[in-house]
Amino acid sequence: MTESDWSRVKDKEPEPEFEFPVKSPCVSVCALNREDICEGCFRSGSEISQWGRMNNAEKKQVLAKCHERAVQMRRVWWTD
Repeated sequence: MTESDWSRVKDKEPEPEFEFPVKSPCVSVCALNREDICEGCFRSGSEISQWGRMNNAEKKQVLAKCHERAVQMRRVWWTD
């Protein structure tokens, strides 16, 4: 890299490492219960509607909440 090349990139942020998008937990059982939680994927109505605008870190947080809800609702019997 020449000095002139370096002067153009020295103040730029490094390119983020490529990361595959987090997949939706939707299982095509779309029914919100009285608590506004989907009976299929355990996301709230607002989480479902915002999913496409979330970044991967936010999606991973939602997935952790989904697992907690599934355990609370006694739909899964294991925890980490």
